[in-house]
This record gives sequence, structure tokens and C-alpha cells, in this order.
Amino acid sequence: MKYRQFGRTGWMVSEIGYGMWGMSSWTGSSEAESQQSLQRAVDLGCNFFDTAWHYGSGHSEKLVGELVRRNPRKKLYVATKIPPKNLTWPARPEFTLDDCFPPEHIEQYVHISLENLGLENFDIIQFHTWSDAWVEDARWAKKIDELRRQGLFRAVGISLNRWEPWNGVRAVQSGLIDSVQVMYNIFDQNPEDELFPACAALDIAVIARCPLDQGTLTGALTLESKWPEGDWRNKHFNPETLKVSVEHADALKPLVPRGMTLPEMALRFILNNPTVSTVIPGMRKAKNVEENLRAVGHGPLPLDLYMELRKHQWDRGAARQRK
Repeated sequence: MKYRQFGRTGWMVSEIGYGMWGMSSWTGSSEAESQQSLQRAVDLGCNFFDTAWHYGSGHSEKLVGELVRRNPRKKLYVATKIPPKNLTWPARPEFTLDDCFPPEHIEQYVHISLENLGLENFDIIQFHTWSDAWVEDARWAKKIDELRRQGLFRAVGISLNRWEPWNGVRAVQSGLIDSVQVMYNIFDQNPEDELFPACAALDIAVIARCPLDQGTLTGALTLESKWPEGDWRNKHFNPETLKVSVEHADALKPLVPRGMTLPEMALRFILNNPTVSTVIPGMRKAKNVEENLRAVGHGPLPLDLYMELRKHQWDRGAARQRK
């Protein structure tokens, strides 16, 4: 495993972290398999675990808390997230701080997460939605500072709305946050335009989420792909979205070098960017853990392949207009 500095915190975190959304919010997950996969990741050097209250109403937090207690001699970094009070993702322009993160709600969920984790403190608290308009409302920052001074957590971050990397630049420039979580992959390269330069200038950590584009960059999707009833992917991959997703993934397959897989190529593409602190693929099975962590050992991609992949940026046309 290789490690990178997590922004101005100075922590050294694994280049591949562990995204835990799939362990409680996707069908096909089992408790025993989740525990096995998490421990395998620790054994292979992974030390960064990203969870949230919303992932199973605290179930995912309980899993990572148990993991930390099983490995008392290893420093495992735990990042969790406060859900918006209105339980609406993503945040919309008309939402106020009182709609999503009033101070009393922030405090309530920090304590709920601590109880779920079974820990005295954790490393990062993140806002699970964000709007840069909230930078002007000092109440959230005041509450965060109060709770941090109590020793409940060590750093604060924001998780940006999908396809809106620009909607966190003001928060970065304010100096009030330590990390930004953003969708970044071969298709979604927009964070490089404004967000990454702002983070680099102020030494703010970047957590790259959805590195496999919620499954598209595994290369396993087909036009016949279906999921059990109630699985969120049935809604996300509606017939039109599924069709274009398969087309974009298929266009990459001829570029995969011999001896490499599409997921490995996708992960290593992200590692070419030095602004990224850690990448958090979802890994529900031990074999996924082993495959993804193996990719780190090969380092970033050769420059010629990296530059060719940059041409596959995908403008989805789904993001809201900037305000």
C-alpha cells in the first residue's frame, strides 16, 4: 500500500480507502462478508474508511466501529457524515442551512454517530450535502468549532453534490474545512477546473468518490443488467442511462492494456492526479478489496494512456446551472 498526505491535517492515508455505502444500501450485502472484506482491507494496508449515518441508518458506522476495536494497534482513520435534516439528496439552491444543517441537528448527529461507532471520537465529520451559499451563515462553523474543541472529532469536510464540483470552491477558500469529497473519475474530470486548484492552493484534502462511476467503469454492465426490486440502481440505470453508460464503458475497453482490467485502469487514472488524497471505491467482497488494492502497487498510469483517457470526459448535461 502507498500513502498520501491528507491535506493540512498531516495524516498519511492509504491511496485506496474504503467507501462503505454499498455495505448497507445495496442489495446483495451480507454481514459476514462485509466484516471479512473490511478486515482484509486492513490487513493489506488500507487505513481510511468513509461511512455515513445514512448508510443503513447507522449500520455502516457500527461496522467500522467494530473494525477499529478489532485492530487496536493500527491507526484507522474514520470519516462519517451528517445527513441533511430534510433527508433530501442533493441539496437544492432554495434549501437553507435550517432546512439541512441547523446547529442543533449537527450536534445531535455527531453524538448519534459516536454512539453507533462505539468510539470516544473519530477523525472527520462531513456534511453529506452541501451548498456554497451556506458559507455566509456562520452558525454551522461555530457549532463545528465548539464540538471539535470538545474532542469529538479532529477535522471537518463536505461531500459535494454529484456533478457540482464548483459548488464547494467558496467553502474551500473560506478556510473553514479540511477536506472535500467529490465525484472524480475518467468520465467526471470537472473537479480539475476550479475545485482542485483551490484545494491545492490551501492544502485541503480531496476524497475521490465513485471512482468506478457507480458500476459503469467495472465494465460489467450490459443492456440486460437488472437488480433486485428496491435496489437504487434500477432507478439510476433507467433504460436510456443504462444504454449510454454501456456505450461509454465499451469505448474504453479497447484501451485497457494487456494484463490490466478496466477497474484497475480507472483507479490508476485517478492516482495520476497529485491533488487527490485518497480514492474510495465501494468494496463489498474480499476479492474486490484484493483487486482494487493491488492496483495501487502499480502506481499511476503511463502518461500516454493517461492522456488518451482524458479524451473520454463525459458531459452528462445533468448538473444544475450555476448560480
